[in-house]
Amino acid sequence: MGMGAYLVRRLVLAVLTIVGITVVTFVMTRLAPGDPALARIGESAAIRMSATEYQQLREYLELDQPVVVQYGRWLNRVVRLDFGRSWSGGRPVAERIAERLGATLSLALLALGLSVAISIPLGLYSAARAGGWFDRLGGVLLYALYAIPNYVIAIVLIAVVSVKFGWLPVSGRRSPDFDLLPFWRQVLDLAKHYVLITLCFTYPVLAYQTRFVRNNALEILAAPFVRTARAKGVGDWGVYARHVFRNTLIPLVTLLGILFPVVVSGSVVLEYVFGWPGIGSLYVDSVLARDYPVVMGLTVVTAGAVLLGTLLADLSYGLVDPRVRYD
Repeated sequence: MGMGAYLVRRLVLAVLTIVGITVVTFVMTRLAPGDPALARIGESAAIRMSATEYQQLREYLELDQPVVVQYGRWLNRVVRLDFGRSWSGGRPVAERIAERLGATLSLALLALGLSVAISIPLGLYSAARAGGWFDRLGGVLLYALYAIPNYVIAIVLIAVVSVKFGWLPVSGRRSPDFDLLPFWRQVLDLAKHYVLITLCFTYPVLAYQTRFVRNNALEILAAPFVRTARAKGVGDWGVYARHVFRNTLIPLVTLLGILFPVVVSGSVVLEYVFGWPGIGSLYVDSVLARDYPVVMGLTVVTAGAVLLGTLLADLSYGLVDPRVRYD
């Protein structure tokens, strides 16, 4: 099977997967307790509303139809790239997601970039000193970091760094007077807001990637072609530069393709803790407000990001390793 046929098969599977995810999410939102129609207008307005007006509101929101019909109408609009309008404010769902997407993507890219830049040298050095004090101490620290939920670290950092000492902002992406600041102050203001949340995004990925690189490097060091290279007089630097580093990148590329959408879709708790204006906090706000069109739109975006990242990882794996065949 060539790459074209493989790509078509994966795309068809991705579409079916997204449909399945949206069906489950759609049904769960409709089974959730509470009335989304009343949540939209508020309790005070609901008291003054007549039964006829209430029924008209449910018809307008299509809540008077069976769930199957509601989903069919929603899917028909999504196929035409129309996610509908938010029930909170009436703005287009795509517009609300687009204005938040940049804040989340910038965090994900920054976190993955930092994790790669740090994990590769740390992992290779640990493999070179396997069993030594650096490898042992690093392993303990990395496993400890990976085991601690990042939202716990986030709360501690906010309490100590921001609240107690006032070194960095508590929440948000920029200060209220951002537009009034000169350019260099704007850059500094953005950097200060990014520090804590980027740290919390980065350290779990860094811990996992470092051990991943270290273990892969150890496997490569034990391979016959490495022993042959050493027998020919190739030094440590040549072995790591020509063989270990290049061969470690192959599985790491696949891992990055999978981790990127996971980091994006897993930003819900951290963004809410830091008051970050990304899609994670929008997801929480939309669920609490029972804004089902936004919830479904975000579901499609995050599910699509995960599946696209996995597909790109598989394709890039073939690019970095010509031996891979798409069967």
